Parts: sequence; C-alpha cells; structure tokens
Amino acid sequence: MNATLRSLCAMLSLVALATTLSCHAEPGVTSNAILVGQSAALSGPAQELGIALRDGAKAYFDYVNATGGVQGRKIILTTLDDGYEPARAAANTKELIEQDNVFALFGYVGTPTSIASIPAVEQANIPFFAPFTGAQSLREPFNRNIFHIRASYFEETESIVNSLTQSGVTKIAVLYQNDAYGAAGLEGVTRALKKHNLELAGSATVERNSVDVGAAVTKIKASQPGAVILVAAYKSVAAFIVEMRKQNANPFFWNISFVGSQTLVRELGSNAKGVMVSQVMPAPWDDINPVVKEYLKLYVQDGKHPFDYVSIEGFVAAKVFVEALRHSGQPPTREGFIKSLESMKHYDAGGFIVKFGPSHHTGSDYVDLTIISSDGRFVH
Repeated sequence: MNATLRSLCAMLSLVALATTLSCHAEPGVTSNAILVGQSAALSGPAQELGIALRDGAKAYFDYVNATGGVQGRKIILTTLDDGYEPARAAANTKELIEQDNVFALFGYVGTPTSIASIPAVEQANIPFFAPFTGAQSLREPFNRNIFHIRASYFEETESIVNSLTQSGVTKIAVLYQNDAYGAAGLEGVTRALKKHNLELAGSATVERNSVDVGAAVTKIKASQPGAVILVAAYKSVAAFIVEMRKQNANPFFWNISFVGSQTLVRELGSNAKGVMVSQVMPAPWDDINPVVKEYLKLYVQDGKHPFDYVSIEGFVAAKVFVEALRHSGQPPTREGFIKSLESMKHYDAGGFIVKFGPSHHTGSDYVDLTIISSDGRFVH
C-alpha cells in the first residue's frame, strides 16, 4: 500500500470515527454547553407563575455559569411560552426535544401542561425535572424520568384539613379549576376529609384562565361552608374571594401553593388580609436558611421581579439540578443524571432537604401553613 493510499485510508477511518462519536453524542451536551428546556406560561392569566419560576432558576444558573459552569459547560435554559394551555405545552415539548435537542426538561408550570407533555418525555426517555405541580398523577404510577422537589397536593390539602378540623371547622367546600390540576386538589381534599369521617360541604368549578366565577360563588355560598379550599391560579381565586366578600360571605379561604402567593396578594388588594396559603418552600425573606440567603443575594429584585415563593422554588430546583449534573459523568449523560439524582439520599440545599432514591422521586414533603397579614406579609 503506497503512502497516498495509506493516508486516504487513515482519513476515512477518522471520518468514520467522528461520525460514530457524533451519532452517540448525548443530546443537549456540547463541549461548552448543556441545553435545558422549559415550557411555562409567559403570557396569559398565569404568566406570573411561569416568569417567576424561570427567573428564579436563571438566577442560579447564571451564577453557576459565571463561576465556570459545570465541567466547563454553561447551562443554557430555553423557555417556551405555553400560556398554561396543555396543547401548547405538548407542542413545545416536541420542539424542545426534536429541534432544540435539549438534555433535560425543567420546571414545567402546571398539572395539565405537564401531563400533556409526558408522552413525548417517555418517547424520548428524557429527564423531566421539578415540575411546578404537586399532582399525584405525575407521581403515581412511578415514572423513572420524573423528579419532584416539592411536596404533593395530597400533603398540602391534608395539612390544611387537619388545621381546620383542629380549629373546629368541619363544613369545608372546594372551588377547583376544571382540569387535571383542580381534580388533583379536589381528590386531595376529599381523601383528607375521609380521614376525619367528613364529606365535602359543597364544591364548584372555574375554568382554567378564567375569572367567570359568578355561578361558583352562588353554589359555594349556598352550602354555607366554614371554609373554602381553593384549587386554582391567582386570578380565578382573587375574583372568587372578592365576589364572596362583596356578598358578605366570609368563610376561611385556604389556597394551595400553586396559586402564586405574592401575585395573589396584589390581585386581592384590600381583600388579602386573612387569606391563607399552604407553602412548599421556605419563606423567601426568611434568611435563617442558607439557601434563602443565597437566593436573596443572587436573585435580582425589581418592581417586576419581587422576592416570592415561586421564584425561590425555581432557584432551589436549579440548585438541586446543578448538584446532580456535577455527578452525571464526564461528559454528562441523561442516564448518569438520573442515577445521580437517585443517589441523593439526603441532600441539604441549604436548610431545604431533598431525598431521592431509585424508587422514590419525590424529594420533599415540606409543607408550611401561612396567613396573609394586614400589610400583605405571609405569617407562619
């Protein structure tokens, strides 16, 4: 074999090797970046949730990138707007997987939007990390691709019902969003009541992204409840509470964490005092926790981006994500990422403990009960 032929053969071999390596490269991982995808409401009545969760996550990702990234790779978060609509979330998920070629999906906002995205998640066998939802349908049956850092709606509603019954309130009604999120909350309340041998005093629905609550107010008011547990986003909830109070109906109003606490206060205005919310994150101004101190230092607060429970959840989720990524192989792989998360038996994110395992992908059961004070603060 002459020198020219040997050189040609060597060149062809290198091309073949490069092609093989390219074909087996991990999706979303390049020599200098790790691509992460998110679908969330950036417009519409639930936009404050999506924007805050994204911005909280970006605050931590930006910090990591500024200090060298992960293995020299910057984390690039691409967020697509779904308006809190399931069909748009499903389409976004396909785009993120098939066109943007992301490594993992992160911080989806909502139950119906997350559920609509799972078929594509399963088909691509891609990690689906820290959705902003406590729905049991995303926890049972167990799905190896899905990881949660927040407590479930069952745990939140049980804490609320326990608190109410301990206070002697047994007539409890539910206003719930007419979709998978509302159904999850309703089931949680019903299950919690059964443990006390109680049944719902009444229930009514509100459509997703709607403030048309007139019929719901009439129905709930007629049941004369001592408390109403609200399972909807902030605009619907605020419209309901304001209308109930206009009609001199003043039961205890309890919300679960998805409502968007600070945004709810702004929507309610003078009607905010006394409204209660269960929380699944540490208070974002309570700097007794190291992770809150870190959040307060890194999250840029301005008129549009106040410290709040939603953005700190994005921040904490990003911190746990990065910690797992650091131990996901060199270069990181999806399988390595999943195994890294499953090895987090007791990860302290800074006063917020996350516990995962091979058959346990719900990292926290932390629930805190808060009430809105006369000056709009959340009191434990």
